[in-house]
Amino acid sequence: MSRTTTQGSITFSLDQSNGVPIYRQIIQQVEYAILSGQMKSGDKLPTIRSLAVELKINPNTIVKAYGELEIRGILMTQVGTGTFIANQGMKPEEETRRKKVQEIANRFLQDMQGLGVKREELFELFDAYPLRKEE
Repeated sequence: MSRTTTQGSITFSLDQSNGVPIYRQIIQQVEYAILSGQMKSGDKLPTIRSLAVELKINPNTIVKAYGELEIRGILMTQVGTGTFIANQGMKPEEETRRKKVQEIANRFLQDMQGLGVKREELFELFDAYPLRKEE
């Protein structure tokens, strides 16, 4: 079962059937939002309660995800105001970025293989995909 919600500038999409723990999916999606530039230092994340209600999951799952991100220095919580991307946030260093791209590509390719998509079909899909212009 899949659940999706957009909260501010981040969209959370959880898939309970893919084997990745829900808290880990939340962590990955926050990291992706930072690395892709969707979220920047100082941006506010949704409250634990609002996100739990929207995604219909236990608030402790979000507490665990936010807590791990805070320990790693990616998030900071200000009591009474909320949870924000930390000033240093996540540095989109080339190695971190490459690792994230590899992770996403592996998941995509596994999904395509599971659907029986052939290599040639993938190349056709990529060739037909309109890339956004570099800014």
